[in-house]
Amino acid sequence: MNHIFRQGSDPNKPTLVLFHGTGGDEHDLLPLAEMLSPGSSLLGIRGNVLENGMPRFFRRLSEGVFDEADLIARTHEVKAFLDEAAAEYGFDPARLVAVGYSNGANIAGSLLLHYGNVFSSAALLHPMVPLRGLTPPSLKGVSVFIGAGVNDPLISKAETEELEELLSGAGADVTVKWSNQGHRLSAAEAEAAKDWLDRQSF
Repeated sequence: MNHIFRQGSDPNKPTLVLFHGTGGDEHDLLPLAEMLSPGSSLLGIRGNVLENGMPRFFRRLSEGVFDEADLIARTHEVKAFLDEAAAEYGFDPARLVAVGYSNGANIAGSLLLHYGNVFSSAALLHPMVPLRGLTPPSLKGVSVFIGAGVNDPLISKAETEELEELLSGAGADVTVKWSNQGHRLSAAEAEAAKDWLDRQSF
C-alpha cells in the first residue's frame, strides 16, 4: 500500500497509524498526529480504492451504504500491510494507535471489530458503524476515542451511540467527544483527542 513512515524521536511513544478520509492521502493526518503525540513514529497509509478519482479504504454502494464484502477484504488487506510494515520498519505491533477520520475511522473500526487488540488505542474521528451483525472479539484493554458532531449531516447521533455501545459491549474503554462542527474535524475535538491520548499508558 502507498504509505509514508516517519521514525519518531521518542522510543517510549507508540506508533500512530493514520487513516485519511475520502479524497485524502497518506500525508493528510501527519500534522494532527504530530500534535497528538510529539515524538511518536508515524505511519500514514493511502487507501487502495478510488471513487471518482478519490482514494478510499473500501468501496461504498452509495452515501452511507458500504460494500460490506469489499470492506471485509480491505480490512484483511490493511492488517496484512501492518504486519509487513512492522517487520520492515521495526516498530512494535503491540503498541499501535490508530488515528482515522471519516472513511479512515471506519476502516480502523473494522480492524478492531475483526482483530480485537490490533490497536492498543484508537482515535476514531467521525466514524460510522462499519459492520452490523458481527460478533466482535474482546476489546478489553483497548481504549477508543470517538469524535462526533451533534449536527453531523452524514452521521446521526444514534449511529454514534450504536458504535459506542458496540465497542463498549466488547470491553473497550470508550470516550466520546461531541462538537457542533458538522462532519469537520474541529480544533476542540483534536485537543480532546490529545488529552485522551496523554492519559493512555504504553
